[in-house]
Amino acid sequence: MLERVAVLSDIHGVLPALEAVLDEPEVRAADRIVLTGDVTAGPQPAQVLDLLTALGDRIAWVSGNADRELLEYRRGLRDTIPDPIAPWAAERLRADHLELLARLPRSLSLPLRGLGEVLFCHATPRDDEEVVLVDSRLDRWQEVLSELDADVRTVVLGHTHMPFVRLVHGRLVINPGSVGMPYGRTGAHWALLGPGVELRTTDFDIETAITHVTQDSSYPEITQWADYFLRAQATDADALAAFGPRDGRTDTT
Repeated sequence: MLERVAVLSDIHGVLPALEAVLDEPEVRAADRIVLTGDVTAGPQPAQVLDLLTALGDRIAWVSGNADRELLEYRRGLRDTIPDPIAPWAAERLRADHLELLARLPRSLSLPLRGLGEVLFCHATPRDDEEVVLVDSRLDRWQEVLSELDADVRTVVLGHTHMPFVRLVHGRLVINPGSVGMPYGRTGAHWALLGPGVELRTTDFDIETAITHVTQDSSYPEITQWADYFLRAQATDADALAAFGPRDGRTDTT
């Protein structure tokens, strides 16, 4: 059984944010680093994948919808991707990157002290694009978690880029937030699990990171992209307004 796990979600190809989190003492000391998807779709996709693969079996991977979309795009299974930076990012990936993305599971389970059997996924256990939020109604949560075994008492997911911890019919649900594209506040957001739950924020020099990303990435709109996402100009209210209708609610106020 593992003692400590660091969870990093939604890195979205932002190397300075990832480097800052990996340099945290608790992350370096963790038994495992679990990535809950959307690693690559961003301004430095190859650099991020190379850094993570160099860490070997310390990393446990889960695929996100953006990782899947990049792979599908490169394999000719789709002509477009909704995220404007994603087609550009897909073209930056080497053959070994694509092979890695093709092997990633949609979910994985690990035993963790204090939390029992923990299921890690990207959006929900059954789908990599479904939306559930901290304020989603209980029957929506029951619906998306209905296929889980009874012994899974903790679920860790990402996708919506907003950190939270809540109980759902006796299960603990954790979203660590986003490392590379935070909504609501700046910094790289992640979680430390075992025996409890800590939502963590790693602060780093945003101005230096923006300079690094804009100089290192050839994405045509990189200046605007880095300014918007690294400064977290999308608020949590903006994100909830955008995501809310996708969790089936009828009242999004």
